[in-house]
Amino acid sequence: MKRVREVIVVEGRYDKNTVAQVIDGIIIETSGFGIFSDKEKVALLRKLAEKRGIIIFTDSDKAGFFIRGRLRGMLGKAEIRHAYIPDIGGRERRKSSPSKEGKLGVEGMGPDVIIMALERAGATFETTSAPPPRRITKSDMFSAGLSGQEDSAQKRRNLTKHLELPERLSANGLLDVLNALYTREEFLELALTFSQAG
Repeated sequence: MKRVREVIVVEGRYDKNTVAQVIDGIIIETSGFGIFSDKEKVALLRKLAEKRGIIIFTDSDKAGFFIRGRLRGMLGKAEIRHAYIPDIGGRERRKSSPSKEGKLGVEGMGPDVIIMALERAGATFETTSAPPPRRITKSDMFSAGLSGQEDSAQKRRNLTKHLELPERLSANGLLDVLNALYTREEFLELALTFSQAG
């Protein structure tokens, strides 16, 4: 499995699941057109774009190109790259009939096609022989009081507000975002400072 530095933006959860089976990295879904009314998620994408860069990886149908174009405008001058899948006719396994345009989406692509699309987009594959930096773990979240405790949900809301992140992030979603924005050491320092202030 290849590690990708940039944050990959896909349309939905099935796309996310497919890409996550091929690469190790942060994958954010737009919830289709839902992204257009989610100011918090757009702000998060801007922040992630500044820190790591973004690759927009939507379907090759009309809706996918519409989402791609709108996102490009909404994110402004952020570092954005585009990954494109080829036009392949067919239907995804979970569907009883093909899409309106009769094309497979990201979820219907094989691993080789996904890697090739990301390579063509200029994805930064982190393939050093050095071990990856130590990531923030669920155990770190628990130790910081952000999961598994009676007041964890409130502490997560307080932290997301402090960091100007979407308040609806689940514990797992917050973990992904924290790993994209901070090193483990920065997170531990932040958690200590935040707990002392609260």
